[in-house]
Amino acid sequence: MARLRVPVQLRWSDVDAYAHVNNVAMLTILEESRIEVFWASPPSVDDAERQPWPTAVIDAGPGAETSTLVARQQIEYLAPLAYRRSPVIVEMWLGHLGGASMDVCYEVKDPGEDGTVYARAETTVVLVDARTGRPRRLGEVERTAWSPYVEEPVRFRGRTR
Repeated sequence: MARLRVPVQLRWSDVDAYAHVNNVAMLTILEESRIEVFWASPPSVDDAERQPWPTAVIDAGPGAETSTLVARQQIEYLAPLAYRRSPVIVEMWLGHLGGASMDVCYEVKDPGEDGTVYARAETTVVLVDARTGRPRRLGEVERTAWSPYVEEPVRFRGRTR
C-alpha cells in the first residue's frame, strides 16, 4: 500500500466554539493537502530543502492550461480533533483513476502510536481544459505518477435509520 503522508499544522482559526476543528476547516485541510501533493509549483527559496512530491504533476496555477474542479466530496467525522501544536497526518491515496477524473481518498490521523483516525473522506476531482472549460483526459505523465497510489477506495460506515 503506497500512501502519501502530509503533515499538517493546525491553525488556531481552525477551531470552533466546541474546541475542536470545525467541519469546514477540515475540508480546507484536505484541500490544502491535495494541492500540496498533486499540483506542480515552481521552487521557491523556502523550498530549497524540500523534496517535491512525485505526484505533483498538474500545472494548475494561474495561467495554466489545466484547472481542477471538485465534482463530489464525502466526509465522515470519526473523532473530534482538538487544537494541538504537533501536526496531524493526512494520508492520501487514489480510490479510482478515470478518464478525466480521480477519486482522492483521505484519512486524517494522529501520527502517534495509537493512530487515531479523526476523519475519512473522498473527493472526486475532474481535470478541465482551462481554455475550453471541458473535462480533459488524464495524460501519460499523470497516470504514471499516480498509478502507484491506487488502492481500494474509502469505506464509509453504513447509515441506519
